[in-house]
Amino acid sequence: MSRVSAPTLADIARAAEVSTATVSHALNGTGRIGEATRRRVRETATRLGYGIPGPPRSRTLGIAVTTFPGAWNYTEIAYFSRAVTAATSAAHARGYAVTTLPADRAADDSWHSLAVDGMLIVDSPRGDRMARALRARGIPLVFDGVPGDPRPGDHWVDNDHEATTREVLDHLVASGARRVALQSGSGGEHYARAVTAAYGQWCAERGADPLVVPFDAADAQGRSFDALLTGGDRADAVYAAYDPGGRQLLAAAARLGLRVPADLRVVCASEDPGYARTSPPVSTVTLDPERTARAAVAVLVDLVEGGGDASPGPVVVPAALLVRASSGAQPAAG
Repeated sequence: MSRVSAPTLADIARAAEVSTATVSHALNGTGRIGEATRRRVRETATRLGYGIPGPPRSRTLGIAVTTFPGAWNYTEIAYFSRAVTAATSAAHARGYAVTTLPADRAADDSWHSLAVDGMLIVDSPRGDRMARALRARGIPLVFDGVPGDPRPGDHWVDNDHEATTREVLDHLVASGARRVALQSGSGGEHYARAVTAAYGQWCAERGADPLVVPFDAADAQGRSFDALLTGGDRADAVYAAYDPGGRQLLAAAARLGLRVPADLRVVCASEDPGYARTSPPVSTVTLDPERTARAAVAVLVDLVEGGGDASPGPVVVPAALLVRASSGAQPAAG
């Protein structure tokens, strides 16, 4: 079998319609060339297979959150901060360093030359350019959450979001709720789509109209809930699928004169222990980020060291509903 030679700078230059000097500058981050040209050259190099790494050399793993690319600090959110800490600990135990990429790096092109042996990508949306570039370079990937563009042989760790959503909704109905709404995300990650789809199916089975409020991280006072929580047919329970939603709902209830849980039952998906100390304490869903991250790192290291022998497909981590007073929980007897 003949061996296919690696592409040269001249090959890249011809494909990108630039000079070899421009290719050199673009790949090395030097020279005075436009960002559009630099990006085009790097994407061409990746597409042609330039610089595909051989066996692990850096003993470094990367972590990135690629949904909602932009200047937001995901490490300030309890789920991500706990996941990053657990992943770092698990990687160190296997002898690997960890590089944690800022969220806005998902929007640039630096990952075309990122020096990692493998990458853990959290909440990868459809059309994820980072995932596409790293795949082209042959770098092993493991996803926290189902990737937006799954391929045969992909590896990911996730919760059963349909089962968890149904558990929460059934709990709210059992506690006396009659009109249950959902606050869900508008991003392209699997989590938002899975939770929203499960809620829609649950409503359809009961002949109920879905009541979905888009998540707005900047809405500290919960004003996006005002229309939902007023009027004769207002919602009397809300499942907030994102971390700040519980506090947003408590703020909205206080402004609108609603008692929690007598008038409004609240459940929030969050890893923030502070919800146990709010007034009233808020029922939360934990997705167990530590277990998820440790499982993902274990699969990733096996891929890096074993050349892809790990079984593809999902690793399912159980979620848990922690029932507190906000959803109508009764105090324990005795």
